Amino acid sequence: MYVLAVIEHTSRRIRILGATAHPTASWVAQAAKNLVMDLEDTGCRPRFLIRDRDGKFPALFDAILKDAGIEVVLSGVQMPRMNSVMERWVQTCRNELLDRTLIWNQRHLLHALREFEQFYNSHRPHQGIANARPLCPLPTPTVDPEQLVRLDIRKHDRLGGILHEYEHAA
Repeated sequence: MYVLAVIEHTSRRIRILGATAHPTASWVAQAAKNLVMDLEDTGCRPRFLIRDRDGKFPALFDAILKDAGIEVVLSGVQMPRMNSVMERWVQTCRNELLDRTLIWNQRHLLHALREFEQFYNSHRPHQGIANARPLCPLPTPTVDPEQLVRLDIRKHDRLGGILHEYEHAA
């Protein structure tokens, strides 16, 4: 299965665009159109999109993004550090999700990826952005020692216990 995903470098927000067993030029072009519409809906104005030199990206993919004002930058040949933020996400997704899950079909893969996307964007802290989460600001730090003693933390499992979320109880 091929998964098409993009990540915003500044906020580390991930967007899963789709998954397919046989990526065609029309499928990739439609994913680009969906991405442009999603970015317009959220008010996000990216200037660049870094992508690899895979032949599965048709010229129409670049044209759609160029019409939206996004310049496509091709990564260098055998230079994974040029897009290291995305490479890190791929590694994280494999380690935290795909290596621990038996995927049955495309529908199940998309469900697991959407859950991981939501977990990654709204709950998982990122060291590269001061332990913040892409869609949530940092909470105010607890400095009162008495409050530290009375902390009530609740755990919520996702995807059958593969992903764990912790939060303060109200």
